[in-house]
Amino acid sequence: MKRNLYILCSCAALLMLMNLSGCKPKNAGDATGGDAAGRVYVAPGKYDELYNFVSGGFSGQVSVYGIPSGRLLRVIPVFSVDPEKGWGFSEETKSMLNTSHGEIPWGDQHHLALSQTNGEIDGRWLFANENNTPRIARIDLKTFRTTEIIEIPNSAGNHSSPFITENTEYVVAGTRFSVPMDNEDGDVPIDSYKKNFKGTLSFVSVAPKEGEMKVAFQMVLPGMNFDLSHSGKGPSSGWFFFSCYNSEQAHTLLEVNASKRDKDYILAVNWKKAAEYVKQGKGKKVKANYAHNTFSEVTHSATSKMETETTLIDVKDFPDLVYMIPCPKSPHGCDVDPSGEYIVGSGKLAALIPVFSFSKIQNAIANKTYDGDYGGIPVLKYEAALYGEVKKPGLGPLHTEFDGKGNAYTTFFISSEIVKWNIKDLKVLDRQPTYYSPGHLSIPGGDTKKPYGKYLVAYNKITKDRFLPTGPELSQSAQLFDISGDKMKLLLDYPTIGEPHYAQMVPAELIAKNSQKIFRLDENKHPYVTMGEKNSKVVREGNKVHVYMTAMRSHFSPDNIEGVKVGDEVYFHVTNLEQDWDVPHGFGVKGNKNAELLIMPGETTTLKWVPEKAGMFPIYCTDFCSALHQEMQGYVRVSVKGSKVPISFSLGKNSEAAEEMLKK
Repeated sequence: MKRNLYILCSCAALLMLMNLSGCKPKNAGDATGGDAAGRVYVAPGKYDELYNFVSGGFSGQVSVYGIPSGRLLRVIPVFSVDPEKGWGFSEETKSMLNTSHGEIPWGDQHHLALSQTNGEIDGRWLFANENNTPRIARIDLKTFRTTEIIEIPNSAGNHSSPFITENTEYVVAGTRFSVPMDNEDGDVPIDSYKKNFKGTLSFVSVAPKEGEMKVAFQMVLPGMNFDLSHSGKGPSSGWFFFSCYNSEQAHTLLEVNASKRDKDYILAVNWKKAAEYVKQGKGKKVKANYAHNTFSEVTHSATSKMETETTLIDVKDFPDLVYMIPCPKSPHGCDVDPSGEYIVGSGKLAALIPVFSFSKIQNAIANKTYDGDYGGIPVLKYEAALYGEVKKPGLGPLHTEFDGKGNAYTTFFISSEIVKWNIKDLKVLDRQPTYYSPGHLSIPGGDTKKPYGKYLVAYNKITKDRFLPTGPELSQSAQLFDISGDKMKLLLDYPTIGEPHYAQMVPAELIAKNSQKIFRLDENKHPYVTMGEKNSKVVREGNKVHVYMTAMRSHFSPDNIEGVKVGDEVYFHVTNLEQDWDVPHGFGVKGNKNAELLIMPGETTTLKWVPEKAGMFPIYCTDFCSALHQEMQGYVRVSVKGSKVPISFSLGKNSEAAEEMLKK
């Protein structure tokens, strides 16, 4: 009977959510004023004020938009293969998608974090998470390319990442699905969850100059689900705060069974103390198997290494590392204000917003103002940690960011709105409808010590009537608000690549000034680089054929190749000889089961091709590069296996027989 009641209540809540999502807010018709178009207009030849980096969800990639225009500037390949750029198809990039499970060509990319120095965005790197096969990537913002991907061991579902410390000492990740540890027997009954399943928080160190990542240590916690997190700052520097749900430790029908308690928890983690313990050798080294992939912009190639161990700290053995703070059930966002004093929790089904005080948390810890424990972790009394509650702000609070003027902005999924409230007096100042059911939101620098303010972007889960219909699935949606005044003002709707989750914005000038225009040819250390057309050649090594090829406006060298046989492994090592900005060349082969190449100025990239039948196969440039782009082509003759046709190649020279025919 009880079970049926839970299911009925759950269904009723779902119906209410659906009804709310499908109804237009009352002031939907005049949400934007007459000057909105002018506010978002960026004249031809002018730059946007901001870069907006948006997670790609199930696309596995990161997309980059200009703000305020909402124009799509770039899609950065990260965890999924990308035929446009040859990511995951070229021989140089394939190993970037290597994992302990083999090559994984798809990822589920949810959250992003820009690197920081002294709690402010520094414009060096962008970190991205992968939920499905736990990984963290580092993107170099000089080149807008993924330069490193590290797999997270002892984790299942890397939703709770990547979150960074004030000086990017660590990128932190919490596991979404608790599971048995990798070095333990995972072949156990699912209903042994409470006994055998564990959660982990992984601390990945980041080298201060080059940015290289390393799994420094992992904290082992009771089995539950970790959701979102933010690092402390100012007085709370040295701490991390995670939202946790499923404190019931359910393993089936979580919709019901993980929503029984009135409260779940915010987990407060003293990461600096944990790092000290590891430095003292108090962690336990265990076997692990996980991939660490890096891409060099000097060799233009990736390398993949399998790591074999990790360091674990079981929090039950270190009682001064973590503490639980009760929070309305099923919390999602966990956000720290610019001062570092206030921590905002958000229960997804709650009708209030709890705000916790770091000072009060520290007093409660010092005075041991506990309300029992959870799996051996002290639980602070709710009132002892609470600064106050924002009363009746809306339904379904998810995420909060800050404008640097003492105000917070929270998305409400169920009531489809953004609510502005004051951090100190907890009063609601403004609310604006969204279209519909917003998840994350982004304010430039909104999670740092010094937010830039001015704009807010909401990333909505449902669009309904906002765009032209496109079949059963509608366009993913973002909405731009002006937050420079007392009242929020909707300026723009624009579609996004699906599915947008968390995003970050930064002033364009911080990144654009360092943007790399070309790769210097004289610095190219690729093992198959061809330094000039005179060095182009074709070399057979058994059944492998290496084509040392160059590309420049508007031809390949060589462009005629003979002597290739069915079943050969043909490697086209294409070097783009251009040294002008924005002159990439593409390279494609008829019938190749791989993708194309996209080669930047000064870069060398390799396409592997295994011809399966004899015949004539055109090769051509796939990226429009000049007025004679169509003429940038050639041919590869493929002969049968065992053929005596020797390897030969040429450029710009017709045979004597062909010349005679042309004369006739």
